[in-house]
Amino acid sequence: MDRMIYLAMAGAKATMQRQDVVAHNLANASTTGFKAELAAFRAAPVVGEGASTRVYALESTPGYKPDAGPIQATGRALDVAMKGNAWLAVQGTDGTEAYTRAGALELNTEGLLTTAGGLTVLGDGGPITLPANAQVEVASDGTITAKVGNGRPQGVGKLKLVTPEAPLTRGPDGLFRAAEELPADATARLQSGALEGSNVSAIESMVAMISAARQFEQQMKMLQSAQDKEQAATKLLGMGNG
Repeated sequence: MDRMIYLAMAGAKATMQRQDVVAHNLANASTTGFKAELAAFRAAPVVGEGASTRVYALESTPGYKPDAGPIQATGRALDVAMKGNAWLAVQGTDGTEAYTRAGALELNTEGLLTTAGGLTVLGDGGPITLPANAQVEVASDGTITAKVGNGRPQGVGKLKLVTPEAPLTRGPDGLFRAAEELPADATARLQSGALEGSNVSAIESMVAMISAARQFEQQMKMLQSAQDKEQAATKLLGMGNG
């Protein structure tokens, strides 16, 4: 009887965790540059005294969906969409170098180039500062030029674009990191005046959400069945003792 309870309990818990992942993806279906989080199950033996005859089914996150999202033209000079496997280097809130595909860039009050969330964008030589009231252009290799008034365009920096050879790791802040800082890739390219959309499929996520809900319902029915059988067995034992 306890085997059935273990199976149903572990399955219900894993299904709830899967629902969390799917719900998180669905909530970011319209987030710029978002990469869908993947979900998978793995078996984990129950540690304790006696024979190892009980196994939990645990939900794990093997990584993210690497496919590029749809490119949406915006015509805005500071919007950039990375091509291929290129990533934009930024400075995380913890001070470490991190990477993102969200290319909606902004200028803060000090003229510092940042992401829409206020993170400092890194160039090949560090943070990039733009002159006030300048007309900005971003080349396909990340080179930024600024023109003030009728003056000549001047180079003000170059976005640090990296191309990781191994999959990155997503942090709790939503940024991606490598085991160590990656070097700038001179061959990496971007498209200016455009943004990369989320690679989450809203339809697939909705189907996965419905499927997870049905699986959870089945696990609850198994638990109820185990309880009914336990009560019936206890009643039979009680009649035998009487």
